[in-house]
Amino acid sequence: MIVDSYLNDLKAYVEAADYAGYDPYDALNSPLIRLISSKSKNLRIVFTQFLRRCPVNLRPLLGVKKGHNPKAMGLFLWGYSKLYALAKERRYLERVDYILNILEQLQSGGYSGYCWGYNFDWQSRTFMRPAGTPTIVNTSFIGHALLDCYELTGRQRALDMAIPIKDFILCDLHRTRLDDTFCFSYTPVDTEAVHNANLLGASILARLTRYCDDDRLTEATLASLEYSMRLQRDDGSWFYADTSIQSWIDSFHTGFNLQAIRYILDAGLAPEHRSAYRKGIKYYAGNFFLEDGTPKYYHDRIYPIDIHSPAQAICFFSREGKKYQDLTERIVNWMMKNLYSGKGFFYFRKGRFMTNRIPYMRWSQAWAFHALTEYVLVSSRDD
Repeated sequence: MIVDSYLNDLKAYVEAADYAGYDPYDALNSPLIRLISSKSKNLRIVFTQFLRRCPVNLRPLLGVKKGHNPKAMGLFLWGYSKLYALAKERRYLERVDYILNILEQLQSGGYSGYCWGYNFDWQSRTFMRPAGTPTIVNTSFIGHALLDCYELTGRQRALDMAIPIKDFILCDLHRTRLDDTFCFSYTPVDTEAVHNANLLGASILARLTRYCDDDRLTEATLASLEYSMRLQRDDGSWFYADTSIQSWIDSFHTGFNLQAIRYILDAGLAPEHRSAYRKGIKYYAGNFFLEDGTPKYYHDRIYPIDIHSPAQAICFFSREGKKYQDLTERIVNWMMKNLYSGKGFFYFRKGRFMTNRIPYMRWSQAWAFHALTEYVLVSSRDD
């Protein structure tokens, strides 16, 4: 299988780097940028966006060091767990144990349960999140990786790390109320109501109901799920968030929403939302991909094509059965042809006239690793 060759090259690349690298949003790890922007939110945003968009990697000149990103480590853990399930080779278990050690070290202390943030300060339009501030998105993705790690490898430590996530989500996050429903906040220091974050939080709680005798889990899962389902649009889509400055519809966050809902349905919860879920899949498949598998960023325009778009689509559609097998394969082929460097790593973004070739570790390599291992695992089970 040609995908195996790309995956082996990527695996060699990330192992040689010890899974450490740069991130599109790590500008505030620069001592110079921190000094210049220390008193200005707008400057922090400008510097972060400039480095994210710049096709030349200026980070070494600015003193930004490579680091281990917790979310990247979760995605790598997920990938190695799937490789072990495929081959049952001890070398993959050794990688799993190594990454579990790193995740243990990187977890954010001082909260009710296990949780993870980023290894850089992060300034949004509304809030400043210092490095290590845990997010529901990072924590949920890592939680799913830990649960799959336990289920695929039998590593009890992974389950022991996953279970306390429920206490962080239930106890430390704010809740935006809508009648008898609510939306979890993105972090403990903000009150933003973002659908993919909310649904991801609900999905890890749903999966934990299998392992925890805690009545709060189902109650919170259903209430937070209902919040976002009430705000699903008639065509099956969701805005990123329902505010005037966040009302866009993009590919990979749509995929996150649907994957989270699938976890909840698979847990035997909220079957009344299955038809809305199917409507969402139909919208996702019908509005974000060209005939040749090109993954659009937004529902109404193509560029910039971000590697998150094909990676999340591969992860999602791989598990949606034969109906979407052809679409999945077209997306895989497009990603290999257009975003693979030929040197073991994947590019960040492809624009209409230029490709950003910076080999970001979390944003590009970890997501490509997660996507390709998902594709290979599911394909092996279909053979």
